[in-house]
Amino acid sequence: MIEELIRRAAAEDDDAIEELCAIADTDPRRLTPHLGLLLDLDVLYPAKLYRAADADVVRRVVEQVDSGRTPDRLNHLLMVLAHSAHPYAESALRRWTAQPPAGSGELHVDALSYAHEGGWAVGSDGRRRDLCGDTAYRWLLRETATGPDRPGCPWCASPLWVAADLDTTDAAIAAALAHTGWSGRLVIETCHFCACYTTLYSHVTPAGGATWWAGNARPSYLPDADEPEEPPTLTPVLGLALASPYQVSAWNQGGSTLGGRPEWIQDAEHTDCPGCGEPMDYVGLIAGADLDEYGEGAYYLHLHQPCGFAAVNYQQS
Repeated sequence: MIEELIRRAAAEDDDAIEELCAIADTDPRRLTPHLGLLLDLDVLYPAKLYRAADADVVRRVVEQVDSGRTPDRLNHLLMVLAHSAHPYAESALRRWTAQPPAGSGELHVDALSYAHEGGWAVGSDGRRRDLCGDTAYRWLLRETATGPDRPGCPWCASPLWVAADLDTTDAAIAAALAHTGWSGRLVIETCHFCACYTTLYSHVTPAGGATWWAGNARPSYLPDADEPEEPPTLTPVLGLALASPYQVSAWNQGGSTLGGRPEWIQDAEHTDCPGCGEPMDYVGLIAGADLDEYGEGAYYLHLHQPCGFAAVNYQQS
């Protein structure tokens, strides 16, 4: 069945590609024995199909880049390697950052920056770090109980929105946040309006403290609000565990998740910590469709435990 889907995908059958993507999201290892055929047929997109690529397939992709035969496919090939997250892929991306392969002049970033597409990075200390976890839970959006007035956004005066209120004394939450190193209560507070235009940072503490970061830079293109906007009255609460960390949707209702891996609407945007410049860890995603019947886009939540910063950014089509 999978080989038939691959051959249909090579013929640009959108339904077949969608079915293969569903397998890659639920159990990517099912595709592993078939990825050689996928590569033979020059199906490089979507790159997430190669999440569970084995050493043989990764070597073949590396050899294709090194050969310089297809510089016009370099972007797709680097995406494949990033999603594989294989040690051979990491070694090649490191090498090509110092010695760019044919076609690199058309890229917008260096080879190693592609690692973010696969949810990992190489820090300033030269060590590899996974930015995402392998445990994920469905996030259910529930009405927030009426509480004290929220502080206002310094830019638009809208009440700040508590996008997440988590406590690692809950074993499930601790598992979802294990890759971040966080222990204690984590409150991520942001402006639901201004976060749609730029990444917003806050200082966070294990006691549940959340404070707007004074270094947030208001973009020149941020529109002036006629009056403050009320934030969503919904806050995510923990649902059932997901069978795969990739079972997330930035598009569809029910797609919000805690932990796991993000679905990016645009390019991967693992924001950098304003304290040290290192990429921040991914916490979760809140789909616009879960906030509003006509909602679009998604809010992405991030954390850097060593510096005590949380961040929220937003993408839409």
